[in-house]
Amino acid sequence: MSRTKLKISSRLLKKKVRKQAYLNPKHCRFCWNKELESALDYKNTNLLRSFLTERSKILPSRVSGNCSFHQRKLSREIKTARSMALLPFCAMQM
Repeated sequence: MSRTKLKISSRLLKKKVRKQAYLNPKHCRFCWNKELESALDYKNTNLLRSFLTERSKILPSRVSGNCSFHQRKLSREIKTARSMALLPFCAMQM
């Protein structure tokens, strides 16, 4: 059984190039700034809140731009802060 490589049409290829031109490459802000990495702690709620949505969900790494190592560390710190009642588990109901 031989595998054949599928061809991408020129229209789709141009569309892909146009789409990539507008996207900025995301870099992990903790890898670039080591001082910020040391500030990643469950007690630093101001930093942790910037990685939560308005519904208090943790932002995924594809949105925040974090690497997998720092995303796991970030989610662990957010969950610790939630269990210590420093951050809410869910948004306030009105």
